[in-house]
Amino acid sequence: MAVVTQPKPTGAAQLPVASAASQASIELYWLPLGAGGWFVRLNGRIWETIHALLKHRRPLDLYHTALQVRLPDGRFVVENCWPIPDADPAARGVAVEGPVASRRIARFRVFRYEVRRWRDGVIADADAAIASPQLLSDDPVVARRLLDLVGCLPSPVWGRDELGTGEMWNSNSVIAWLLARSGLPMNAIGPPAGGRAPGWAAGLVTAGRQQRSEERTGHGAGGATMPVEGGGSSSAGGATMPVGGRGYQQPLDALPERIG
Repeated sequence: MAVVTQPKPTGAAQLPVASAASQASIELYWLPLGAGGWFVRLNGRIWETIHALLKHRRPLDLYHTALQVRLPDGRFVVENCWPIPDADPAARGVAVEGPVASRRIARFRVFRYEVRRWRDGVIADADAAIASPQLLSDDPVVARRLLDLVGCLPSPVWGRDELGTGEMWNSNSVIAWLLARSGLPMNAIGPPAGGRAPGWAAGLVTAGRQQRSEERTGHGAGGATMPVEGGGSSSAGGATMPVGGRGYQQPLDALPERIG
């Protein structure tokens, strides 16, 4: 078993498509922004048009990303979602929550996002995904590491550059951070040709900073407590995660879908 990502000349569409029979895999989905609704799609197009004018380039297609991770003991969906649909995070395997727009209003559920590690979960609008799913790895060790890392995610303010990376933090930042921290070759992963994933670079920059910090202090990602900018500190094993916005905490070890 090994990482199977290959360098691409024209975009992530060159990556191999995942097989449903895989015993272990990390599969990446490129979902057109707003595939499930005209309002998000329209606002995304307006935002990209303005951004393209400022950068003196043509507008590109925008993508939101999600992961499907398979192991012999189960299939999991990893995705950053907003808004939060209800107050039952355990039903969706929620591992991390973070504020949207401002920390001051995050006590209201509508102003929080959630990151799911959802056993037998679903990816909304998966049928609309472009050149997906793309198989990034069939190594069970890497797949299990990625699932464990979900509980270590930073949780900065969504839609703002709170970490000083030069780009706002959003759902793509979450996926990029997880893939980079899992040890996958990120230079071989990118959106389909003619598209871009806003926030992707924020995840890569944050992951790179943490990696360099750990190398200087002699700590690795596996099981060691690591500093998390914008979200305190956490550990890949037995960490406590704030979920619910009112001080509710659930130890990772207590989850019925515990990985590893």
